[in-house]
Amino acid sequence: MRVGHLNCGTFGPPFVGEIVCHVLLVETGDGLVLVDTGLGLDDYADPKGRMGPVRKLLRAQLGTEATALRQIEAMGHSAADVSHIVLTHLDFDHMGGLSDFPDATVHTTADEHAAAITSPDFLDKRRYRPAQWAHGPAWKIHGGRGDEWKDGLTGHEVLPGITLVPMPGHSRGHAAVAVDAGERGLLVHAGDAVFDASSYADVSPSGAPLTKVGMLRTFEKTVGRDRAAIKRNHVSLRHLNDTDGITVLPAHDKRILDALTAPS
Repeated sequence: MRVGHLNCGTFGPPFVGEIVCHVLLVETGDGLVLVDTGLGLDDYADPKGRMGPVRKLLRAQLGTEATALRQIEAMGHSAADVSHIVLTHLDFDHMGGLSDFPDATVHTTADEHAAAITSPDFLDKRRYRPAQWAHGPAWKIHGGRGDEWKDGLTGHEVLPGITLVPMPGHSRGHAAVAVDAGERGLLVHAGDAVFDASSYADVSPSGAPLTKVGMLRTFEKTVGRDRAAIKRNHVSLRHLNDTDGITVLPAHDKRILDALTAPS
């Protein structure tokens, strides 16, 4: 499978610096697959209704050309070419573009679907934005921990070569998504299981040293549900990233996106 790296949303929260919405575009024999969507057209049209008060903290840089839809259209594709979307979780900056791809099957964990949609608790009700799934996505819900995968982790192979790996902590049903990129090895989109790449790696994929970004780590703790689980996830992600042939990438650390998209 051919895998591309897209930035589908840029934010500038105070004291944190620029953060991105790292999205994977996977080209398969059965159509395109997105891992997360970033922000969508409706988010730019109605930021208050779609993103809520947190938009003022995140300071989204608005521009529809950054949406996954506009980027794949620039490549010569259409919304109908996206057959599946695999979500790390249902925070608005990861799935706001769902409504741009109404025909796609949307994969998530049962725990995340429950947290956001069917059984939200008090914190979840303040967290998620129902407007983002009001169009009625075609959900494919994956329950339980799945099958044995790697490094003591489990997963659901939702499509050939694409595995949803439950990794709760940031949210109740958060997951990483592993994509077999052939000769490029295994890409593990960690979503928000980690914010600062230096939490799991000493160097970027380009070999550049990664320094600690303290405010990004503070932001991670502030928005996460379970700090103990987040720490365990960091350990698991380091083990994976240290394995030959595996590259871990977080959703928001611009340094990793830049390293993976730099001209070779």
